Amino acid sequence: MEFTKMHGLGNDFIVVFGEKQLPADAAELAVKWCNRFFGIGADGLVYILPSEKADFQMRIMNSDGSEAEQCGNAIRCVSKYVYDHGHVDREQITIETIGAGVQPVTLNIRDGKVETVRVDMGEPILDGLQVPTTVDANPVVNHNIEANGHAFKFTAVSMGNPHAVIYVEDAVNFDLTTWGPLLEVHPMFPKKINVEFATVRDRGYVDMRVWERGAGPTLACGTGACATLVSSVLNGHTDRTAVISLKGGDLNIEWNEADNHVYMTGPAEVVFKGFTS
Repeated sequence: MEFTKMHGLGNDFIVVFGEKQLPADAAELAVKWCNRFFGIGADGLVYILPSEKADFQMRIMNSDGSEAEQCGNAIRCVSKYVYDHGHVDREQITIETIGAGVQPVTLNIRDGKVETVRVDMGEPILDGLQVPTTVDANPVVNHNIEANGHAFKFTAVSMGNPHAVIYVEDAVNFDLTTWGPLLEVHPMFPKKINVEFATVRDRGYVDMRVWERGAGPTLACGTGACATLVSSVLNGHTDRTAVISLKGGDLNIEWNEADNHVYMTGPAEVVFKGFTS
């Protein structure tokens, strides 16, 4: 099978095009191929499939074999792939996701290739039970949570997948590997959770580091960046447009007041192509 290795700010994927539907063994393949020592190496395995609702459908298997409802970095990679390979010839396309429905995408083309991608990520879900969390509130802002005797406060946001945003003194040097795994599986989160640790620098700039559900620490998370911006607005920390700075680079995020949609703009890159054995 032919694949293309791609990344969005270092959040990397094995992208497969040409299947008619999600293979029955997709979970096993994700675990095998995403292994960074015995496989290709990636945070996830992404299939670009036909869609009856959009130009294409995107299905994402995490490196642990679980399926992600949505992925902001992956959707930018998928959008670049289909344009650069001539499967679409328009700068406005749509991608179907299983968690966030059909999402409109605007492609910024330079020298015949996609340079950056702007994705309409839709409206954030703020109702605690729908995120889902066990907290019956709308929104869930600055809510207490305890892990291994340590107290945190989180704000819950779903961007088609669940996120808990926690503000810390120094997100860049925060101990992800200790607290990320504990919070991911906390009983307060029935379907587990993506955890963002954030530090607000000013009203237009936030440092963020992420522990992704099913993948662990990654260099970037597009939906996490969107959740962080929404959380920061709800907590009064930032304006509705801000740069969310991740370990792999920066994303420009806007929570538009007129339509309540969140817009994400950032790059996508090809690393290499190959064939699986």
